[in-house]
Amino acid sequence: MDDFPAGSVWLVGAGPGDPDLLTRKAERLIAAADIVFYDALVGPGILALIPDTTEIYSVGKRSGRHSKDQGTIDSLIVAAALSGKRVVRLKGGDPSIFGRSTEEIDACRAAGIAVQVCPGITAASAAAASGSISLTLRGLSRRLTLVTAHLREGEPLSLDWQALAAPDATLAVYMGRAAAPEIARRLIAAGMPPETPVMIAVNVSLPTERLITGRLDALGFLTRTIGDRDPALLLIGKAIGARRAGGGLHSGQCSTLTAPDVR
Repeated sequence: MDDFPAGSVWLVGAGPGDPDLLTRKAERLIAAADIVFYDALVGPGILALIPDTTEIYSVGKRSGRHSKDQGTIDSLIVAAALSGKRVVRLKGGDPSIFGRSTEEIDACRAAGIAVQVCPGITAASAAAASGSISLTLRGLSRRLTLVTAHLREGEPLSLDWQALAAPDATLAVYMGRAAAPEIARRLIAAGMPPETPVMIAVNVSLPTERLITGRLDALGFLTRTIGDRDPALLLIGKAIGARRAGGGLHSGQCSTLTAPDVR
């Protein structure tokens, strides 16, 4: 393959989990790899596409359960490429959206290894598709802000809350389940109305997908229904509550929970 010679690396976006949402390029690269290092959020349907003759290694990092630290992952990728293998680093979603792609690109380049990136569908896009919503709905949302609430233990959640609470924005919070109560409090304190629509996308694009809708002031309550191992994305903003008549979610996927008065 001209774009995947021996001894080179591709960082490949696996998308949100549904194999049908892989790009054709991602599937081609996975099929051509000699070795695949994959994340915890890469689902079994996508792993099933890896040929039986390909070496596979889990290097997943989940909150509180890191199988490998980033330095070790970098070293494994570099060593495999230096041994002459075609290396795929398979990442959930898009490698360049909270995927720590820069560290791995830098490690490869420092070792003189050719490295490229194949983008993937990110969770915010997949959640919007499942929910039949527009993240940038004309007249309601002029901007889309992606943030992560994942922190090292003991670190404060330090974000520009005034900017995030802008009335013309849609906010997508990755890895925000544990911090949801604080996120809601901070946004409301910064001026975002308590009744702002929210949607929690759990296991987005998978058969176990759940889309939970409600209000910002009930966000902490809503996230209590989510298991600790279930990846969840928070979508917040006026556009989230503007599904068109006749549209909406597939039967069985959406639940609107009523929370106690938390104002």
